[in-house]
Amino acid sequence: MQYFFTIISFSFLQLTNFTTMAQVQGEYIFSKQEMVAVFNFSTDKKFHFFFSYGAVDRTASGTFSISGDTLQLKSDKEPGKDFTVTHQSRTGNGYVLQFEDANKYVLPDIRCIYFTGDEEHNAFADNKGQIKIYIDHCDKIYVQHQLFPDIYTLIKDEQNSNNMFTLTLNPSLAQVSFKGIDLIMQDDSTMSCLPNYFMMLENIEFKKQ
Repeated sequence: MQYFFTIISFSFLQLTNFTTMAQVQGEYIFSKQEMVAVFNFSTDKKFHFFFSYGAVDRTASGTFSISGDTLQLKSDKEPGKDFTVTHQSRTGNGYVLQFEDANKYVLPDIRCIYFTGDEEHNAFADNKGQIKIYIDHCDKIYVQHQLFPDIYTLIKDEQNSNNMFTLTLNPSLAQVSFKGIDLIMQDDSTMSCLPNYFMMLENIEFKKQ
């Protein structure tokens, strides 16, 4: 008898999960002024995403899972890998980060966060894609592109004593990792999310079409 009820309960949960997937399936849009973001969810637990803001277009694809009223996204993009260090060395004092890309117009829009202990500091690239940090020592250095913001890429940790870095921009910049970003299902036709690293807005609601 207990085995019978276990089977029935499992079947009910499976049916409930399928019904939820079926309800989620479809296209959801958020738009505000020049910004448009579109999700497309399918019943095989896959999603596709498109984002446009001004001259910046971004995409994402991956899988999703549902826990209660929360839809959790797992993008195909690996977070924290938007930049590659092609050369590093120890020369002189301070720190220099030189960024290289075929499109020179994207080089000034790079932000650097560096830490001395728990103290956080910011620096920004100049028109030639160079960041100079005028301190003798820092523990960690992270970088993020401001036009294509995502999880910060770690460039230097405490064990790395180098202070001169040459970096390239990776194609993954155009994608979104969605790490740390969940969607909340408000009802059968609305999903919302909190302000985040690439949509720093209040009241973000995706409406089913």
